[in-house]
Amino acid sequence: MAVWDTLRLAFGTFLSNPLRSFLTLLGIVIGATTVVAMMGLIQGLHNQVTENLSELGANCFQVQRLPFGGDLPLAELARRPRLHEGDLEAIRGLPSVLMAAAEDSRGGQKVSTALRESRANVSVWAGTPEYFQTNSISVAQGRAFTETEHLDARRVAVIGADLADTLFPGGDALGQTLRLQGRGFHVVGVLKRRGSFLGGGNPDNQVMIPLTVFRALFGVRDYRVSIQAQSAEVIQRAQDEVSLLMRRRHGLKPSEEDDFFVFSNESTTEMFNNMSQIISVASFGVCLLSLLVGGIGILNIMLVAVTERTREIGIRKALGARKRRILAQFAAEAVVLSLAGGLMGVALGIGLAHLARWVINLPTEVPTWSVVLSLAMSCGVGLGFGIYPAARAAKLDPVEAMRSE
Repeated sequence: MAVWDTLRLAFGTFLSNPLRSFLTLLGIVIGATTVVAMMGLIQGLHNQVTENLSELGANCFQVQRLPFGGDLPLAELARRPRLHEGDLEAIRGLPSVLMAAAEDSRGGQKVSTALRESRANVSVWAGTPEYFQTNSISVAQGRAFTETEHLDARRVAVIGADLADTLFPGGDALGQTLRLQGRGFHVVGVLKRRGSFLGGGNPDNQVMIPLTVFRALFGVRDYRVSIQAQSAEVIQRAQDEVSLLMRRRHGLKPSEEDDFFVFSNESTTEMFNNMSQIISVASFGVCLLSLLVGGIGILNIMLVAVTERTREIGIRKALGARKRRILAQFAAEAVVLSLAGGLMGVALGIGLAHLARWVINLPTEVPTWSVVLSLAMSCGVGLGFGIYPAARAAKLDPVEAMRSE
């Protein structure tokens, strides 16, 4: 019963001055919102990355000339040797490799038909026929190009779903002709719709053509090799075999660093985890600063409350209220204040996470632990900063307190 009375008094104090209480709690609201919203966004990013890792097929990885990001000097990157057909054939002969495909790409292209024209934002991707399997590319309508079409450099194309809608609205793209770089291409397939990822390249707005045709149009740009291991059990062995092969072909000494980059689902996951850790630390930093500001606000408001209610405290102590009861009452008020701020912040954070799902099409998901952590930290701040005012109220002399006006 005493606990309920204490909580009732605490809520009564909060409701009696709602505006003052809300302004006091802004720091805690911002802190809790930051944690919940950022963790929801990070979880959404993780979900999206996991989904988009399917761009490399099962048991697949890729070797390429340049790394993602990094801090290597431009001059050193420029000296790196390009990959070529000899590398592809050598990789295909490794015991742990099931298949390997060459690929290349170029962005910013314009594609047209006799009646319509796309914007100059279409990506042209090219590869050997194995490219579809080593990159988990699914064709929704029609088919992929064949080995014969690749060897004969036939101008055939498989296009993305968005590009098909742009060039052939309401019609069947299969069998139609489009023009790229002034040359006609016969459409043999339409890719399964995948959707864009974090504002990056849109896989639904692309043209895929045989690598031999691509070279005739654009030359060699960024020759890469995507590889599928014999099984999941030997994928690490396949990566090691490819690395040793490339080092040998490039004449690297044991003390020299690789002058190529092996990219896999695991390396992408590692990069994302490193990035998310940095974001998490930054968001927790913002949260702690906000909670500190909120805690100072609670300390201030509770000191004001003790001053305003000095006479009430004196009367209660004169009627037999113990120090422990007074201490519990003011500590509970501080915790209720901070908990209310935490609840508001959690609700706002969840709302922002769901707004991101709608605005930027990110599969956000607020982890339960982030909600619990936000509320626990809010209550902890309230208790920590409310102890001093509560102790001060409990120590008041009842006679002196009742004399206060």
